[in-house]
Amino acid sequence: MKRVTPAALLRALPAASRPLLDAVLAQAERCDAGVSLVGGPVRDYLLGRPLRDVDLVVEPERGLGALELARAAAAPEVRIVAHDRFGTVRLETPETAVDLATVRSESYAHPGALPSIASGTLEQDLRRRDFTVNALAVPLSSAARRGRPVLLDVAGGGADLEAKVLRVFHERSFHDDPTRALRSARLAPRIGFTLTRGSLRALRSALRDGAFGAVSGERFRAEFEKLFADAVHGLDPAAALRLLASWHVLPALEPGLGLARDSVAPLRRLGRAVAEPPWRPLRLRPWLAGLMVWLAPLDASLRRRALRRLAVQGEAAQAIEGFPKARDAWLRKLARSRGRGAIDAALRGADDDTLLALLAWAPPNLRRRIERFAREDRFAELSVGGDDLVAIGLRGPAVGRALAQLRVAYLDRRVRTREEALALARELTGRARPRR
Repeated sequence: MKRVTPAALLRALPAASRPLLDAVLAQAERCDAGVSLVGGPVRDYLLGRPLRDVDLVVEPERGLGALELARAAAAPEVRIVAHDRFGTVRLETPETAVDLATVRSESYAHPGALPSIASGTLEQDLRRRDFTVNALAVPLSSAARRGRPVLLDVAGGGADLEAKVLRVFHERSFHDDPTRALRSARLAPRIGFTLTRGSLRALRSALRDGAFGAVSGERFRAEFEKLFADAVHGLDPAAALRLLASWHVLPALEPGLGLARDSVAPLRRLGRAVAEPPWRPLRLRPWLAGLMVWLAPLDASLRRRALRRLAVQGEAAQAIEGFPKARDAWLRKLARSRGRGAIDAALRGADDDTLLALLAWAPPNLRRRIERFAREDRFAELSVGGDDLVAIGLRGPAVGRALAQLRVAYLDRRVRTREEALALARELTGRARPRR
């Protein structure tokens, strides 16, 4: 484990975030507020991993909490996003973000309830966290450093980092917040750790007592969204889902829910594609593609029940529920396609989420076709448009049909110039005229 110094830790943070962080720390010095870096960034620094996030906690001084400090520190061009219920705030620019939270303590009225928030100390704030390895802080401002060590470790998180284990704080941890099970499955394989025996016993106890049934589908869906998005940080979604299946968490969410063997390899391909997209996505929702791939082999009724349990509705639910049949139809059409124009015609209309899910399930030869279409051909623009076709005599639906034929000819390199396209369009116009 690396030795930590505040200066070295600050240098390791993302360069784009430094102006925001410097502004917050300068304001903290003016107000004598305590500001510390906490959680994941400290953990990852000690593990020698790259730092991506900046998570700060603020110890209020004269009523100056995270929101007030953020407002005082932010330049006019910085966006401030506040969540009053939890006392958290985010400073955002187009390039980066810094998260701040006022130190707090938490209590749970019953298993699975959202926590009740109260004021607290930095030490109490660290102890409310999910795992000991996330209960680490490095005080940054002068007020935060007074009387404290360089690294604040309230629960032996440093030793657990050395042992490569995730440990919850107490035996009721998963009762209080069952979504910690999903966070365990995300974090453990990503950093190469395992849950301790005591933590597994605590998880089994929460499962046995039915604690997972008290949590809303929206909260579980939010964790699955993070699970698939974490592929960007190196998480294999199949590894996380395999842990959840082995811990019996998935059937606790919905009876019968599991991880089909057939979906493991596609999930791995999906994770790699999310981490390094083979094309420039216009709009990518990794969780939507992830649920398409994960749930595809399951029985249709189980897939519908799982979506209801995770509170997935509307267009997203329809896309996931219908994906297995749509996938098979798309892949059959794609396999029969000859030429880039025909491939474009087969895939046109598929959004990035569907293309990514298709890529995950497709055999190698069809994966190459999907990648080329998504990377190159779907952005191809014709040198003629609808107005050109109307000008030479086409009307109504014939215009759309002719544009589709011209697009195929263009992608197949049978038409290269505007003049050639117009010549083909005139030929199509002649064919489209009714015979007398």
